[in-house]
Amino acid sequence: MSLSHFDSLANLRVFEDSFARLLSEPQANRPWSPAVDIYETENELVLKADLPDVDATEVNVRVENLTLTVSGERKFDKSSNEKGFHRIERSYGHFTRSFAIPNTFDTENIAASFKNGVLTVKLPKKEAAKPRQIKIEATN
Repeated sequence: MSLSHFDSLANLRVFEDSFARLLSEPQANRPWSPAVDIYETENELVLKADLPDVDATEVNVRVENLTLTVSGERKFDKSSNEKGFHRIERSYGHFTRSFAIPNTFDTENIAASFKNGVLTVKLPKKEAAKPRQIKIEATN
């Protein structure tokens, strides 16, 4: 007769693995939110958003009440549904991201471009907000 070791935590480990899988597996109709980098240079505020497989015509950029909103939609190609997918992990559908803009930026002269699946939005600084060098006069 062989003796086996009883693991009292085995059921807890199974539950923990199932819960971790539940959190990491994609959910159907889960909203998605594109990754965004925002940085400031000496003359402007720059926002870069990753929008792979999003058509530029499906992206909207608007500014209202010092809030920059980027929205759009990544559509699922229904014809590719016939290809026999084993797994679909990417999210599809409508997205919206909003960001507060400090009043030191000129929202009237915004520029937006879209290249290689990356949206770049540039907001220039107002002249009063730009750093300037002060000349020091020497007196004897």
